[in-house]
Amino acid sequence: MNPTLRQMRAFVALAKTGNFTLAAQAIHVTQSALSGLIKELEQTLGARVVDRSTRRIVLTDIGRELFPLFSQMIDDLDGALANVADHTRLKKGLVRVAAPQLMSCTLLPQAIAAYRAEHPAIEVRLSDTEVEGVIARVLSGEADVGIGPERVPAPPLEARELFEMPFALVFPENHPLAALPRLTWQDVAHHPFISLQGQFTERLLDDMHTSLRETPIKPAHEVTFMTTALAMVSAGLGVTVCLPYAEPLVKLHGLVLRPLDEPVLTRRFFIYTRPGRSLSPAAESYINFLFGYVKRSQR
Repeated sequence: MNPTLRQMRAFVALAKTGNFTLAAQAIHVTQSALSGLIKELEQTLGARVVDRSTRRIVLTDIGRELFPLFSQMIDDLDGALANVADHTRLKKGLVRVAAPQLMSCTLLPQAIAAYRAEHPAIEVRLSDTEVEGVIARVLSGEADVGIGPERVPAPPLEARELFEMPFALVFPENHPLAALPRLTWQDVAHHPFISLQGQFTERLLDDMHTSLRETPIKPAHEVTFMTTALAMVSAGLGVTVCLPYAEPLVKLHGLVLRPLDEPVLTRRFFIYTRPGRSLSPAAESYINFLFGYVKRSQR
């Protein structure tokens, strides 16, 4: 026995209305098509489910037994399909995002707010972490989407480039560097340099040393978070570098952000997702939005 969904819907509609005409209207078929579906169901089951008369229909004993079962199955299926439709139409959903602490307190809050303005039913849950923790959260499944800098070697994740930005120098407003019309990495070498720990800064120092063989930059302080570095710069303990997306935080500390030349050193940031795993409609929607948001913000 293998009754079809159409046969079950026809039977439930007929059992609820008690009338072939009304039941046909309820499921949007002709009366003859409804009658055919009931006959097919009875042939499939090998038993009658309704007794017909000229005035009304009456459920048989088997029909009365099947009606609540078929009705519940259809309600459950319709509920599940409605839930899927809500997800695909972005009427509900959850996106778990892992990002470095600096990005989480500068670029992403505004991006999330802008996305929620367009999709208020989608929840975006942000996990701020150290740079090295982004990959781990995506690999473990704690995050659907990770945003972080390029890694060497490349992690076993799908990576889509989100943006590439040049490093900029950060210093107090009354600093001697403010008087220079143009800033180079050679200028940085003459002041205490506050750097971050980890691969991100290790690669930066390697790049600087390659360019500044005569006067290499040696960190005077190494800290974990850019918020700490900015606070130290604000206290007059040195200068630091960061990417331009952190400008809102730089301004909050009353500091200056200026481009650096000779050479222009850049870093690429990627959106990381697990390979071979389909993203939810909400996650795909958020990623697509973020690409557009970043592109607009760089104009």
